Amino acid sequence: MSDDVSDKQAIRAQLLEARRRLPPEEVRRAAGALARRALDLPELSDAGTVAAYVSVGREPGTRALLDALRARGVRVLLPVLMADNDLDWGEYRGAEGLLPAGRGLLEPDGPRLGPGGVLTADAVLVPGLAVDGRGMRLGRGGGSYDRVLARLDRAGVRPPLVVLLYAHEVIARVPEEPHDRPVHAVVTPEGVRRFG
Repeated sequence: MSDDVSDKQAIRAQLLEARRRLPPEEVRRAAGALARRALDLPELSDAGTVAAYVSVGREPGTRALLDALRARGVRVLLPVLMADNDLDWGEYRGAEGLLPAGRGLLEPDGPRLGPGGVLTADAVLVPGLAVDGRGMRLGRGGGSYDRVLARLDRAGVRPPLVVLLYAHEVIARVPEEPHDRPVHAVVTPEGVRRFG
């Protein structure tokens, strides 16, 4: 196992433990601030279609943002985890259209668009555990979004990639592997930071 892979595992464990310790009130407060800041991003305010995800547990909250985007008339795509850890996509039609899925996730009901559905997105909200000063993102390690980013690259599609995090999750350095791609912006309850 390479040092970068073992470093990633150690950082993931620390960040997940820090999230587990967040009080529910802080998680709710952060979700509201994240939605307000993200809605002001030109990348999202100018988008006709946004690929996003439904936050679960102590992840930085996305639900208020999903509903606000939809209320603006933005088409919101949500991932559906497939058996091989790749992602299919479906359209978000409101909280009442979310179904429980494996691993505690929620996914949209309705028709599936296929893994290539993400190629129609004008912006992509990418989940993460950390981002560093170069815009390198640390995910949970399942590789689902690595596949999404590779699919976008292969198609020559370059939508802005945005990560929602807590402020302490913007860290000095994320160990990177050859397949890792930087994001364009990170939104925290305290502000927005752009890269490259």
